[in-house]
Amino acid sequence: MDYEQIRYAVADGVATVTLHRPDKLNAFTNQMLEELLDALDRVDEDDDVRAVIFTGEGRAYCAGADLEAGGSTFTFENQEFSLEHAADGGGRLTLRLFDCKKPVIGAINGAAVGVGVTMTLPMDIRLAADNARFGFVFARRGIVPEAASSWFLPRVVGINQACEWVFSGRVFGAQEALEGGLVRSVHPAGELLDAAQAIARDIADNTSAVSVALARTMLWRMLGESHPFAAHEIDSRGIFEMGRSDDVKEGVQSFIEKRPPSFTMKVSTDMPGYFERWRAAGSVGAFVEGEQG
Repeated sequence: MDYEQIRYAVADGVATVTLHRPDKLNAFTNQMLEELLDALDRVDEDDDVRAVIFTGEGRAYCAGADLEAGGSTFTFENQEFSLEHAADGGGRLTLRLFDCKKPVIGAINGAAVGVGVTMTLPMDIRLAADNARFGFVFARRGIVPEAASSWFLPRVVGINQACEWVFSGRVFGAQEALEGGLVRSVHPAGELLDAAQAIARDIADNTSAVSVALARTMLWRMLGESHPFAAHEIDSRGIFEMGRSDDVKEGVQSFIEKRPPSFTMKVSTDMPGYFERWRAAGSVGAFVEGEQG
């Protein structure tokens, strides 16, 4: 796919996806959605990519949905609801981010409002420029939270903070985002990408790609489980499968020899066999029952 509303670049094992409608404050469109989904497919398929950074071009990260259609912006042609014809675009993006096999870092360089902030919630690490602004503004537009943010936001910042921000719909600054747990750190605008790159490089240079892909899925999926025994089951399976792998042998040997590791296993070809079956099952319980059946 040729990109018009985003930019995609890979350097030294790190992909950078830049929202690129600076004249529109990178407002979100259906075309941008499709380009972002394609970029995430590229990230997962490219074994040379170990982490991905999302950022925006110009003075905004994403100012929300493009509202050029006015009051009909959120109107669907079909009179009856069906998920097939009326699926929320932001939700399609956040669900794809949730399933990404590589660590996702948000470098929020400016205004992130509406879908501009909810799209960042499934990202694993969020950093903000000191001039960034955030807003879950849906109640001020007469609509409801989207992009599966009613699931993600309370898990990221807690239910009380989520309720305050969503019910008021007000816009707030980077320091409040930091204090509320929405972002990891705040940086001068000119240092933001360097800080994000440093985190990505630490992952790319020192870890097993397969180990990180498994760990990312484990951490996010466990948010939906009701008892820690589910984690015990999937931990045990992962340790059993990976414990005899080439990457574990290299990880231990490099530690003994006091040298940087050189991991060779690839996400595209070397994920353990249970991984896709577990993801498809939707829960550890369903996966275990399926394995035994």
